[in-house]
Amino acid sequence: MLEQLLIFTRGGLILWTCKELGNALRGSPIDTLIRSCLLEERSADGVFNYDAPGAAAYTLKWTFHNELGLVFVAIYQRILHLLYVDELLYAMRQEFSHIYDPKRTAYDEFDEIFRQLHMEAEARAEEMRKLKQAGKAAPLLGKKQLQGPSQRGVQQGGRKQKSGSNIGSATDEDGADSEKHRGLVNNSSNGHQNGTKESIARKGKENGPPESGAFDVNKLQKLRAKGSKKNASAVISKTSKEEPKKNVKMNRVWGDSPPSESKLDFTNPGDESGEGVVEVVSADQGDSMMDKEEIVSSESEDEEDDKLEGAKSSVKKGWFSSMFQSISGNSVLEKSDLQPALKALKDRLMTKNVAEEIAEKLCESVAASLEGKKLGSFTRISSTVQAAMEEALLRILTPKRSIDILRDVHAAKEQGKPYVIVFVGVNGVGKSTNLAKVAYWLLQHEISVMLAACDTFRSGAVEQLRTHARRLQIPIFEKGYEKDPAIVAKEAIQEASRNKSDVVLVDTAGRMQDNEPLMRALSKLINLNNPDLVLFVGEALVGNDAVDQLSKFNQKLADLSAVPTARLIDGILLTKFDTIDDKVGAALSMVYISGAPVMFVGCGQSYTDLKKLNVKSIVKTLLK
Repeated sequence: MLEQLLIFTRGGLILWTCKELGNALRGSPIDTLIRSCLLEERSADGVFNYDAPGAAAYTLKWTFHNELGLVFVAIYQRILHLLYVDELLYAMRQEFSHIYDPKRTAYDEFDEIFRQLHMEAEARAEEMRKLKQAGKAAPLLGKKQLQGPSQRGVQQGGRKQKSGSNIGSATDEDGADSEKHRGLVNNSSNGHQNGTKESIARKGKENGPPESGAFDVNKLQKLRAKGSKKNASAVISKTSKEEPKKNVKMNRVWGDSPPSESKLDFTNPGDESGEGVVEVVSADQGDSMMDKEEIVSSESEDEEDDKLEGAKSSVKKGWFSSMFQSISGNSVLEKSDLQPALKALKDRLMTKNVAEEIAEKLCESVAASLEGKKLGSFTRISSTVQAAMEEALLRILTPKRSIDILRDVHAAKEQGKPYVIVFVGVNGVGKSTNLAKVAYWLLQHEISVMLAACDTFRSGAVEQLRTHARRLQIPIFEKGYEKDPAIVAKEAIQEASRNKSDVVLVDTAGRMQDNEPLMRALSKLINLNNPDLVLFVGEALVGNDAVDQLSKFNQKLADLSAVPTARLIDGILLTKFDTIDDKVGAALSMVYISGAPVMFVGCGQSYTDLKKLNVKSIVKTLLK
């Protein structure tokens, strides 16, 4: 049984709800759907599971009318598995589009139309269930049998409309299956000769283009001759370039400091006389890049992209047809029209280090948002898809909620407690180094900071953090190794409360997402101390692995949590951002899979090399 049905605009205005159902929903499934799916560009999935408080679980299905900007949502209990919901939503979309008026906000006459559509959908579902129970195979339904009453009425009126929902795709698949079935019957009756011809044709498709006939030995010999010439020329060029002069590797100089041959050992500072010298770096390295606004280049690359996409589309369709379509306009976009441009965009995103799964889902979401829309005059499909993808990327990378650390620190200070940030991540991504960068940035805003050495697993971790604390002249709380990191963090927070420290930065051990004991220890640390912010430190170099890391970190934190509302990743710190050139796709993959914003970007070796993520610059780089 359906719990609720709604029709609302993309702006959030509810136009119609089913008064017959009127069931009180637990929680807020519609709000969660908008935040988690529609705003996060996951609308191509078509199904969303919502776990409401009080052991209630709902399934939400939806479809769009992109031309009118409407969303149709059905809600029912997850245990029911209603099979007619897709067909019902499709029929509702067809009927409502006939009576929709942008100036109206109430549609009471749609109640009777929905009642009839609901009865017809339930009757068809019941008939299918009886056939299944009787053991009869379900008949292959064509398009006309699967069409709802709305589409039948439209066809009788002389209009043809294209379906854009899940049931529309199901009809296409069924029609294709029926054609395949008829083809198989015909082929089986043709005898042995046709089978032999088909096998030859298949071999031709596998070994080469379908137009080629028998195998040509002369072509192979020519290709081998060309290959041998290329190899010979390569060998000659290689021998001529042998024995280059050996370049002596010079020591690398960081910043403006002169080269020095002194050892880089800060564990025991001091001169030969034994007098300790504390190194102060805050006066030398200047302001942190976090407080500097990054200027995005004003050079527009959209024109070049449009030229490239236009050239590709003209090769596909022909110059005259593409030009005629851009001039005429008002053509309804179909999924087949969008596929070439989406394929090119997907390949471009993957070359920028976006995970393949994320790129695929993004393209599906853009296709769902454009299907059924009318193409404007003097507008190409490629530019329309490009604009839709740019808007989707901006929506994903823009934080959904404001996380202002400086404001939150002052709010916690007024309450008389320290602000706690926990840094988590896999091995070797630079948690300790970037923790020190965050500490340096906070010190510049006159905020007192204390470090907590909770990496009691890796040898040298405490000494590394102690070195950063000494250079930054800030206190550090440590208990050595082989201690429970959760207890060490708790004692560090208590010490910070006594010393009136504003912020506690907790350093944790690096751990792989599949390491069960270390993930359990991390979950205990977070649940016991309830930090204000959990930062995931990840590398900008990773591609597909970013999805696996973040999803498993969140999953482990949720599974191992001792409280009903588990703490997950709140934000992302992306390191080694200066080493990737234009391969910035890891930022998109991490934000998409976790929903957490990128709060810091590490871009160098010094304490000042920490900055904010420029969303517009990232989007421009991804689509370049």
